[in-house]
Amino acid sequence: MTYDRLVCANCAAPVNEGRCPVCRANRERLQQENFFAGLNPTALVALLVVLIAAVALLAHQSA
Repeated sequence: MTYDRLVCANCAAPVNEGRCPVCRANRERLQQENFFAGLNPTALVALLVVLIAAVALLAHQSA
């Protein structure tokens, strides 16, 4: 899950802005918990496209 859409229950601001100590703590926890948590959905889709292209190239070369 990306944290760019989460809203803090303490200050009602987006968590990625880190306005209060609760936001900053949760942002740090999410970043340490998962490498892909900091990536936005567009970057994840681009990574998936590159991976599919690499697999298709390998399949084409082995055939």
